Amino acid sequence: MFRGTSFHTIDSKGRVIIPSRFRDIIRNGESDGVVISRMDGTLYAYTLEEWKKIENKILSLAEKSESMRRFRRIFIGGAFECFCDKQDRILVPPALRQYAKLEKEIVLVGALDHFEIWSVESWNAEIEQLENDSKKEDVRNEIAKLGI
Repeated sequence: MFRGTSFHTIDSKGRVIIPSRFRDIIRNGESDGVVISRMDGTLYAYTLEEWKKIENKILSLAEKSESMRRFRRIFIGGAFECFCDKQDRILVPPALRQYAKLEKEIVLVGALDHFEIWSVESWNAEIEQLENDSKKEDVRNEIAKLGI
């Protein structure tokens, strides 16, 4: 499982060094890479095994609403396989870098079954949003259900 947060830089070619704790999880799978897609203004990176589970769930859905077709088109259609190079970096494609506004300073965030790649600015805004949301009673109740 992907856990923790780490601050990194993305080079001008779009390469990101993957921290060893994330690399170990990736390497325990079928391939030495991840599938990256976009959502919520950030990038989601899944091991190949986890990505296959998502694809199978989407295929099995009876729901074929316009919203689900649009989600499938963007999330699956915008996904890229990204493999680790000899320096333990992945190359994030330009379209994904542009979407997530990745320039130099980035944050890798473990989210259990995947990790996310954020620009520092967007990550700081996300933290602020959670702090604001956690003042709302319904959000506090949801978090309390976790026993936290």
